[in-house]
Amino acid sequence: MKRTLAVAALITLAFSTTAIGQVDKPFGLGIIVGEPTGINAKFYLNRINAIQASMAWSVEGNNDIQIQGEYLFHRYDWITVERGELPVYFGVGGVISFREAADDIIGIQFPVGLDYIFDGAPFDVFGQIVPILELAPSTDFQLDAAIGARFFF
Repeated sequence: MKRTLAVAALITLAFSTTAIGQVDKPFGLGIIVGEPTGINAKFYLNRINAIQASMAWSVEGNNDIQIQGEYLFHRYDWITVERGELPVYFGVGGVISFREAADDIIGIQFPVGLDYIFDGAPFDVFGQIVPILELAPSTDFQLDAAIGARFFF
């Protein structure tokens, strides 16, 4: 039951806003590979702010399922490239890990990454590191890292 409620809450959060702002194709869907590995979605609220969510599994040799959601800020002026754009992004969010062999984990995460946005194509590729402060069932620190790609609609 709690898994169904968590999934429903994240889906509602990801699609609850209609503010598109400067972004022509605000919704991207793709894959994320690393820790964790799975499906990633991003919705731009405007050019600077976005909501990102992932439903993924752990590749550390167990059957953990993770649901993550983050609110992101993008800085386009920190790195310039000849073609496309390469914003640095950072934000805050939450993570729930449903673990098979132990208690589920709830935590706060602070993603930092680079997002290469192709010029004239509805694709992006990204890489991120995500420090996680686990709050329940006990306090701990974890560091995840992943790369991914998305197609924007």
